[in-house]
Amino acid sequence: MKIFYSDQFLVPLPVSHRFPMPKYAQLHQAVVQARLPGVILSPAGAASDDALRLVHQPEYVRRMLNGEMSEKEMRRIGFPWSKELVERSRRSVGGTIDACRSALQDGLAVNLAGGTHHAYPDHGEGYCVFNDVAVGARMMQQEGRARQILILDCDVHQGNGSAAIFSGDPHVFTFSIHGQKNFPFHKEASDLDVGLPDGCDDACFLGALRPGIEEALHRSKPDLVIYIAGADPYQDDRLGRMAVSKAGLLERDRLVLEACQSLRMPTIIVMGGGYARQVQDTVEIHLQTIRLAAFLAAGLSLA
Repeated sequence: MKIFYSDQFLVPLPVSHRFPMPKYAQLHQAVVQARLPGVILSPAGAASDDALRLVHQPEYVRRMLNGEMSEKEMRRIGFPWSKELVERSRRSVGGTIDACRSALQDGLAVNLAGGTHHAYPDHGEGYCVFNDVAVGARMMQQEGRARQILILDCDVHQGNGSAAIFSGDPHVFTFSIHGQKNFPFHKEASDLDVGLPDGCDDACFLGALRPGIEEALHRSKPDLVIYIAGADPYQDDRLGRMAVSKAGLLERDRLVLEACQSLRMPTIIVMGGGYARQVQDTVEIHLQTIRLAAFLAAGLSLA
């Protein structure tokens, strides 16, 4: 199973900034130290301008790449503009493109970034500059590798950008299970939305997820699944407002990945959000997702 990383491309942020940028390098190191079976780590490529323009308006791409965004636009994204941010964003998208190609060949692949599902064609928001899952989907369609694609979004925040991008598109099915009262406060209409209450625990979350996965797979009949495995439904996440345990999140991953594997469905995993009070908790949640995927890809049972 191939895993693509881009944490070597650092984004300079103020010391007081609440986005946990160090989690990516820590996760990469944790994957290396875990010595998972059959894993091949590779640096992510950079998404080209043409790839970005498959989803994003040319003027938005041009202005973002050239540093012509207004302060108001960058505040909506949540990061100050920098050349490093642009390069990092290209690599985050590129890692998803690489993982899509790899999964369609090998069955499973991972991007140790991505899940930037709040980005729209003409703007970014919610720490998302470009929408990696949307670009990855469009690239696979353009290259003739996949026609029907399912985005299984299990981040605590609704994938509003992805829902808007693929609204009315019969070839990309968007599923989002999220906190109904959490950001974004104006929800878009996914093909299948499951809104959950604040304080939702393991039983609440998993009870809603099981039929959601089944319905999404049945209705979409995909050639490729893009799974956003957000760590932010975790009970101690600063932005999550849910009460799901680490064990509950591992069971979530098992439900998603075993359902896809039972149908021999090529699947990629992207990280999505994670804002635990202790960054190590976010890293551990993502690592258990990747460990499960590696064991499944290798045909092994995770003890």
